[in-house]
Amino acid sequence: MNTPVTPEARFEVRTTSDSHFGWVRTRLATERTLLAWLRTSVSLIGFGFTIVQFFERFSDMKGVAPAARPHAPRDLGLMLIGAGVVTLLISVVQYRALVRYMWSDIFKPVAGLGVQHAHERPVIGQTPAMITCLVMLFIGLFAFVAVWTRAV
Repeated sequence: MNTPVTPEARFEVRTTSDSHFGWVRTRLATERTLLAWLRTSVSLIGFGFTIVQFFERFSDMKGVAPAARPHAPRDLGLMLIGAGVVTLLISVVQYRALVRYMWSDIFKPVAGLGVQHAHERPVIGQTPAMITCLVMLFIGLFAFVAVWTRAV
């Protein structure tokens, strides 16, 4: 019979300084990973928007032959912007799930919360990186809608 394995049964959490600093390193690594995904998403969104704008201006120049597929740059730009938004959304969901797990009851002693603060719920998503991700998510959605609704 397979019985479900709880985190408590898989390993023992010891409240020592090395386990606390291991928790801190893991928490900071989670933050760095979110920032890496943010950079990737911003690059995708920015590059997609740039492609749309460049080819729109390029087709307006004198002496330039009309494009065989005039909507191709717009479609490529929309795909890149959409990929950036989806990537950012997935990374935010993954980040929040991992941080919520790290702040679960089993890790609270290792996280540095004493007995007097153990009942308090920590602020999970209000880091500067998370706020920046949410702002970029709205900017990416705005860019997608702006390119989508623009008549070419």
